[in-house]
Amino acid sequence: MRNSRKVAKWEIKRNMKNKSYLIGLFLTPLLMILGFTLPGLFSSDDDNSELTQVYIHDELNLYTDIESIVEEVGFNWQLSKTDLSEEEAAAAALEDSENTAYLFLNEQVLTDGVVPVYTSEEIDVAFMNEVQFLTTPLQTLQLEQLGLSVEQLAMVSNGVVFEEISTEESEAETGEAGLETASPEEFLERIVPGAFAGIIFISIVFTGMAIFQSASQEKKDKIAEIILSSITPTELMQGKIIGYFILGLIQVAVLLVFLVPLVIWKFDMPIMEYLLVPETLLLSVVALLGYLLFAAIFVGIGATMSDMTTAGNFQGFVMMLPFLPFAFIGPVIGNPSGLIAQIGTYIPFSSPGVMILRLSMLEEWPWIEIIIGLAILLISIWLCMKLAGKIFKVGILMYGKNASPAEIWKWIRA
Repeated sequence: MRNSRKVAKWEIKRNMKNKSYLIGLFLTPLLMILGFTLPGLFSSDDDNSELTQVYIHDELNLYTDIESIVEEVGFNWQLSKTDLSEEEAAAAALEDSENTAYLFLNEQVLTDGVVPVYTSEEIDVAFMNEVQFLTTPLQTLQLEQLGLSVEQLAMVSNGVVFEEISTEESEAETGEAGLETASPEEFLERIVPGAFAGIIFISIVFTGMAIFQSASQEKKDKIAEIILSSITPTELMQGKIIGYFILGLIQVAVLLVFLVPLVIWKFDMPIMEYLLVPETLLLSVVALLGYLLFAAIFVGIGATMSDMTTAGNFQGFVMMLPFLPFAFIGPVIGNPSGLIAQIGTYIPFSSPGVMILRLSMLEEWPWIEIIIGLAILLISIWLCMKLAGKIFKVGILMYGKNASPAEIWKWIRA
């Protein structure tokens, strides 16, 4: 184990001095910061330039109600009162105006049910849809003039709502599977730990894919022979897995150092409160187990290639295994408790990604399925480590060509 630690330290030092690794280490969070901030800057400029000046001639004393609606909904309006009483005068005033509208509220509006709205030629295309929100105070005033009581007004204002009544079984499934009915706080409590584990999983796995290049490069430069004169192939393989695991954690740490303050500033979200929960620990363990599984596969198959540029179809297929969970995204989001989601949990190569996604969406965790999935994952890791050790032991010293699947199978059986 001491030799494995030495190999891990060597891999870490070698990569930390590599310009490509360092550029990627800091470029990724910087690009994410730009992605967060630049759209906000452009949208704020657009919001200021699209401010709509709305003048209201109010004979019904509804100006205060309209102000409340505009403020509550968040329309980009600048409200003002006007003394213009003639529609023709308003139309004339609009000739030299931009992004301006005049509304006339009088007794005739209550009788006809039509509000005259005069707009400039250049105005926000959404304005006429937004102005429909002002119908509520006008309808309330119409009903009051009919002499309805307070109770009758409340009844009419409430309208009629169609409510679906589910069976007990459907309600149970909805309670398990729906983020749609969750409050924003409940949604964040579930999704933040899952997003954190997802970042760990993706970052570490992508960093671990560099084991391919590391093993093949050492074969190409004939460094492997020198290294294996001092340590065993198993120690070399374990050292590479540990080293790239730590490099992946370094990448996650740098990413979080940039992202956590940015999310807190941008969304005013107590993200640490959502992260420091037991769920985060379990989801992180799932992510780390997923890395160990793929790292064992990568280091074993990487030893069978003479050069990354000459990788065959078999090696290319193996490199695509971490992306298998993407095939389950649609069904899992649609029904996290469904059959396809359960199958994805029990397939070792898709289990880490599917479990993280499922547990981020479910209100009540299916512990039996989790235990079975973790057991399958642990057995798969142990098996892949054993097989990878056999492949690595022979493949790391083979030069000149990529190993065929038949040759790899022969090494495994030996």
